Amino acid sequence: MKKKKCGLNCSNYKKLILHSFSFHIKYLAMSKDEIFKENLPTIADFTFSENVASVFDDMLGRCVPSYQEIQRMIVEMAVDFSVDGTNIYDLGCSTGTTLLNLGQNIQSNVKFIGFDSSQEMLAKCRQKLIEHHFPREYELICADLNQGVHIENASVVTMLLTLQFIRPLRRDHLIGNILRGLNENGCLILVEKVLGEDSFFNRLFIKYYYDFKKRNGYSELEIAQKREALENVLIPYKLQENRELLLKEGFRYCDIFFKWYNFCGVIAVK
Repeated sequence: MKKKKCGLNCSNYKKLILHSFSFHIKYLAMSKDEIFKENLPTIADFTFSENVASVFDDMLGRCVPSYQEIQRMIVEMAVDFSVDGTNIYDLGCSTGTTLLNLGQNIQSNVKFIGFDSSQEMLAKCRQKLIEHHFPREYELICADLNQGVHIENASVVTMLLTLQFIRPLRRDHLIGNILRGLNENGCLILVEKVLGEDSFFNRLFIKYYYDFKKRNGYSELEIAQKREALENVLIPYKLQENRELLLKEGFRYCDIFFKWYNFCGVIAVK
């Protein structure tokens, strides 16, 4: 029986260029997230509008624990799995931070493709890529991932806090699309907000998360109003449910590379 090759592109293994994160820190200082600072008479469902896009980098930096380290880990893994002549997809690419970091560190001859459902986010992404003189071949596509996605010749697919916004009944279809578009030994890198496996720990982890947001300058009012806005929009799974979904759709290997209370990172290999 022929032994399958390792999915890692070991020739790409190298020391990462850490200064690729410096642009992100500078960008954060430009536009502060104050969307929910004032007491709003009514709370509408959260959308990725122009207002959100303008402060999204600050929002991620202050709301996602260890965000820069997660970005570094994504790049580190993507470097090893990228293959010359293939495509690298970022589904839910938002303002392009992950695309930029991937493009600055991956040396393989690949094409970068970003999907997002928000034209406002893609406009910000395009602006950022131009501002930072992104030197790689890329394509940005506006599409609703709830309807699925066409992926082909992919060595790496990343989804950073994206699957949680896909309707639960459509997630298996989307993961199936990704699996079919990945080449053998290609990988899906998934970062999600998750529920605790037990309701006791879930309540505790939510408390720790709100404490984290307070340490980053958000008020009780901002936290409460954003929570209400996201209630019907962001629907997290348990970590085990995400793993079962990936394995059920046909991924051969699946493991956790990051965990912080109610946030996790998972890598799955076809």
